[in-house]
Amino acid sequence: MSEVKISAEPRTEFGKGGARRTRRAGLVPAVLYGHGEAPQHIALPAREFAAAIRHGGMNQVFTIDIAGNSGATLALPKAIQRDPIKDTYEHVDLLIVKRGEKVQVDIPVHLTGEAAKNTLIVNESTTVAVVAEALHLPTELEVSIDGLEAGSHVTAGDVKLPKGVELAADPELVLAVISAAQSNAEATEEPAEGAEGESAE
Repeated sequence: MSEVKISAEPRTEFGKGGARRTRRAGLVPAVLYGHGEAPQHIALPAREFAAAIRHGGMNQVFTIDIAGNSGATLALPKAIQRDPIKDTYEHVDLLIVKRGEKVQVDIPVHLTGEAAKNTLIVNESTTVAVVAEALHLPTELEVSIDGLEAGSHVTAGDVKLPKGVELAADPELVLAVISAAQSNAEATEEPAEGAEGESAE
């Protein structure tokens, strides 16, 4: 995943009123912390940040250039607060990372292939925790369900990991379960039985 360069401004207003004014100005209130450094209160351009998150998700690495600071800072989103109604970003926590540093993150898992006929796939978890270099995080991981019969399950240990990526989750963590699909006959029989039971009463 490539880094996204983004500019930031130091934030001097705090509290709900200050945060509202920051958002009205088209910026997202944020805190940058980690590696023993004092937390920095900054404001990020809302449109650029939203576009980067849509593309890279929670594992997008940012190169943050803070006005007035010499040099840029690498950071990963640690927590994002969103307004569920407006679908806007309310606040962001950013964790400072260093080049070559390994971090633990949750990566989306994509199921590939097709299970056996007359089966249903039940997703138990859509992400898996891994450890990888902060600047070489995979955007997604894959695991095959091709030909799996009813009663089978897919675990974190089945996921294909790229070079340099280590599994942090329990290998026995169940990601998906393959179950038998209900046939049309079974689906139509059940309501009929219920109806007969009611009339018999």
